[in-house]
Formats: sequence, C-alpha cells, structure tokens
Amino acid sequence: MDVATFRALLTPAGQEVLRAAEVLSPREVDFLPQLTALSRRFPLELSRAALEIAILRREAAAKFPFADKLYLTRPALEQATSYPVSSYRAGRLSAFPHILDLGCSVGGDTLALAGNPANRMGGVARARVTGVDLDPLRLAMAQANLQAMGLQERADLVRADLHHALPFSLTDQTAIFFDPARREQSGSGRRAFSVRHYQPALESVLDWLPDCPANAVKISPGVDLAELGSLLRGPHGTSELEFISLAGELKEAVLWFGPLATAERRATLLKRDPASQNGAGLYSERHTLSGSPDDALGAEALPLAEPQAYLYEPDSAVLRAGLVGLLGRQLGAAQLDPDIAYLTCDRLQPTPFARHWALEAWFPFSLKRLRQALRERQVGRVTVKKRGSPLEPQQLIRDLRLQGSAERVVFLTHLQGRPIVILAYP
Repeated sequence: MDVATFRALLTPAGQEVLRAAEVLSPREVDFLPQLTALSRRFPLELSRAALEIAILRREAAAKFPFADKLYLTRPALEQATSYPVSSYRAGRLSAFPHILDLGCSVGGDTLALAGNPANRMGGVARARVTGVDLDPLRLAMAQANLQAMGLQERADLVRADLHHALPFSLTDQTAIFFDPARREQSGSGRRAFSVRHYQPALESVLDWLPDCPANAVKISPGVDLAELGSLLRGPHGTSELEFISLAGELKEAVLWFGPLATAERRATLLKRDPASQNGAGLYSERHTLSGSPDDALGAEALPLAEPQAYLYEPDSAVLRAGLVGLLGRQLGAAQLDPDIAYLTCDRLQPTPFARHWALEAWFPFSLKRLRQALRERQVGRVTVKKRGSPLEPQQLIRDLRLQGSAERVVFLTHLQGRPIVILAYP
C-alpha cells in the first residue's frame, strides 16, 4: 500500500470499501478469494488496501483494545507493543513535559504516551508527545490513529531520519522513548536478534544522553546481555535493564537511563484487566522485583536441596532479569540444581513472582517407575513441565499409556546434575 492509496482509504468512498471488507471477517489464508469478491464491487487497489487493514485489525485485537479503529502494516503490528505494556511504560515517562517517541511507526506507543491518564491534570495534557519516523506511510497511519482516538491535539508527528542528528533541541526536560527497528538490514525481513543489527544502531542513545539524560530504549527480551556492554557499563551514568511480562508471557525488555533508572535490574509482571472485553486493555495489577542480578551476588547463591513440600517456577521476567536468587531469598527457598531455576521450600509462601505446586513425590527418573507411580494413583491426565530434560513431553505422555480419572503435574528436571521426576498436584 502506498500513501496515495491509504489517503484514498480515508475518504468516505474508501471507508465504504473498508466496511465491506470488515463484513467478510477476513483472514490472511482467504485473502485471494476475498480480494476477488471485493474487487467486483470496488477498485482493485482500494479493495486490496481495505482487506489488508481489515485483516490486521482482527489480528491486532490481541494487542490493542481499540484495534477496530487502527490503521497498520504487518511489520508495524509485529513490532508493536501490547497496549497494557506500552501504557505501563508511559507511566514511567509521564513526569516529563516533552516526550519524543523515536521510531514511532504507526503510533502504538504514541497513543499510550498521549493518552496516558498520568499525563493529564484537570483535563489538560501535561506533556507534549512528538512521534518521529522516516516512513511516510507509517506516519500517515499514525496521524489517522491519533485522530481515531481523539488524541491529535496532544501529539505532533515529524518525518526524520534517526541515523542523523535529531531535529530537536534536547534538554533535561525532555524524555526519549526509542524503538529501533529489529529487522535485518539485508531486506530479508527476519528478526534481528543481535543489538548490532538494530536500525538505527542502539549506540545512538549515547549521543543523546549528554543533553537529554532521560532515555528509554525498547529491546528484544531475548537480547544477549553480554552484547549490551558499554550501554550498561559506560561513562554515561546510571542505567537499568527491565524485563516485562504480561499475563505470564515475557513481552519485552527496556533500557532506562538517567533519572528514569531506579534499579540495576527489574522484573515487572503485569496482569490484564479482567474487565477488558478482548483481553488487550490496560493492566489491572503490577508487581515489580528489583535488585542486582544473580551473577553479581557471588557467595550469596541459594543453597541446594532435595524437593521439599512446594515447588516454585519463577516468572519469565524474573528469570531473564537474573533475579531468581533474590526471589529465593525472599521465599526462604533452596534451589534443586545450580543451573535450573526451580525453587523449593517446606512451607507455602504465595508470591506474584512465581507459580507454585504442592509436591506429592519425587524419585530418580525412570519411565517404568513413573508409569507405575501414576497408575497407582489412577492418573489419566498429566501436564508435563521440564527444565534441563531432553525428553519431549508429548512423546512421554504417549509412552506412559495413562488410564484413570486423576490429574497430576509431572516435572522433568535435575537434582544437582541427576535427572529426576517430580509429581505435583495440579
């Protein structure tokens, strides 16, 4: 889709085509026959554009509570942050009178920054948001999205190349949110897992810090921590690395600099608002664990022990933040194996940072013994969870040939280097 076609889509005639496309409840797998049907009534290119938007709106419902109003491209949707996460981030930036959204794309984060309730006082916006991108189509979509949400008076959009100097006067009253493209420059469209392949380069933030110390950078949650190198340990001042999970799923990592950095590492867990009809609305609960990563604690490593009455599985954000040891000390828990993040203790202490199970039995792994133990308990359904085991859960379930009405959770893991199996109540 080009800019001219998109602008035609915004006209009354284009909106009629879009409504007709949405009536089809389109899916990507049905694109060609649905395009053929739609183009019998409307111009081909307008039909194509409308169908693309209608398909992406359906897919975007998992990320945005207002997806039915948005204009998107597929790469923009794939890189877009889930709205509960971007809303949480916006709260950390809301104290600044001017916020730059660098690499704003179609405006997903711009909407969160401009619409954040913390950014309003007495009905008046406290901060001005400026979205910056180079792609004219994405900027046109961002403008349409701001208008669709009634936020066009709170944000400006600027076309600029972030590989060059920023066209702004930066001050300590400005905060930057930087979302570099995480795609290979080769044009293959593949995700860039190395920070060296981000576009623009992640090091760009170092040029902005002297004049604008409040910076936040979105990075992949699977980032190689060793690659962050100078960004985390350079002469630019304090920095924080935060990992964020939503409803138990690791979503992203954020580097915070200057006054925005309040810890060395942080794990933040968000729960979706159950009142949200499609599950993509704001978050209803937030829990944060912060401190120094486990690899910096040396002698304070957790003790090792055999499985006790309860088993804890830390949230994925806690794992990536390297805060399993900190959580274990808060729980008074031990670790089964120094290389595996299962915690155990003899009394229950519910925590938002880990799931827990009551243990029934454990023993060295043996398929024959596991099958016998489950048959004695008349177990017909199991959930298999594993850490450190090469076994494939579905194949194991088939090999167990279960019968019965009871249910258990089977953990395949290691105890100080030895493979064991743990039976737990669901």
